[in-house]
Amino acid sequence: MPFTPLHMGPGLTIKAVLQRRFSLMVFGWSQVAIDLQPLLVMLGGSGELHGWSHTLLGATLIALLCGATGKHLGEWGLRVVLREPRHLPIAWRVSFASAFIGTYSHILIDSVMHVDVFPLHPLSNSSPLRAIISIDALHVLCLVSAVVGGLVWWVLDRKR
Repeated sequence: MPFTPLHMGPGLTIKAVLQRRFSLMVFGWSQVAIDLQPLLVMLGGSGELHGWSHTLLGATLIALLCGATGKHLGEWGLRVVLREPRHLPIAWRVSFASAFIGTYSHILIDSVMHVDVFPLHPLSNSSPLRAIISIDALHVLCLVSAVVGGLVWWVLDRKR
């Protein structure tokens, strides 16, 4: 299912570690953007579910797009929707770094659990990370990282 919130768990841990050098807003935008292609396949009923968007090349292109658009979208979200201006502004380097971390971590996670993710395509149709751990263990890891990372980030953010 596209747009799984489990991908945000590692993002919360990264936010706790990097603080202002990482944008959870841009990271989240990149998680949604990378799954637009699978959503279109699901809605249209044809095509490769995890096709070009779940390759390193596709993830790089999506990260560039998300880095370029994420700064302004993230700032708008923080200012207007969440009313959190103290997290502004989002620096350009933070926007691009967060987008790349987002798309590459997305393929990493999906490479473990989906049989149709080939991150090295078109160079290779192998999936070396497939089933390196069980799907249940991967879900637990994502959930634990969300709880731990979220708590650490919240505590550190409140101290500022």
